[in-house]
Amino acid sequence: MYVLVLASQKGGAGKTTISRHLAVEAERAGDGPVVLIDADPQGGLASWWNRRQAEAPVFFASRLDDLPAHIEQARAGGFKLVIIDTPPQATGLIRAVVERADLVLIPTRPSPDDLDAVGRTIDIAEEAQKPMVFIINGATKNARITGQAAIALSQSGTVATATIHHSVSFPTSGIDGRTVGELDPSSNSAKEIAELWTYVSTRLRKCVMTTP
Repeated sequence: MYVLVLASQKGGAGKTTISRHLAVEAERAGDGPVVLIDADPQGGLASWWNRRQAEAPVFFASRLDDLPAHIEQARAGGFKLVIIDTPPQATGLIRAVVERADLVLIPTRPSPDDLDAVGRTIDIAEEAQKPMVFIINGATKNARITGQAAIALSQSGTVATATIHHSVSFPTSGIDGRTVGELDPSSNSAKEIAELWTYVSTRLRKCVMTTP
């Protein structure tokens, strides 16, 4: 079983959106069953799941104290993947969750403010000695700053080859608890999410294989 943690101390980076999209895409790709865990007290992931009609992925709302038990419950239940969404700014909570990750995903919007803030999340992952991947999220098509952001992030770690571009389909699909792939499987956004999961799943396997 793999444990994937979405972390960023910058609010609005897209952790919740990417968490739910990767969970659904993993199920679609045959890499499930998947458990989504919402460790964010704001409960954005829980609200989306409560609007959802499909049974998969399974969802746990978890306090920090309950997290180890929930992860073991998922393992005992035969789940293949756990995806954990974390809150912004709560450094202590993020650090505790990251310590349980096989891979940490750090969504970052291509803006100076986001790039300035990403260092705090990098520090948490490095202190926990966990592999991390940056995801450029909310990018504008053909914008120079997207490439500049990728270059800047690459100085600190690995940048996912899949970039997620801004699209109204992301909030639109969430209205009834779906994802962009479920709303329109042929859309560019759906293809970007599929490409991102292919990349992330490959990285997960490599990380686990190289862990002592």
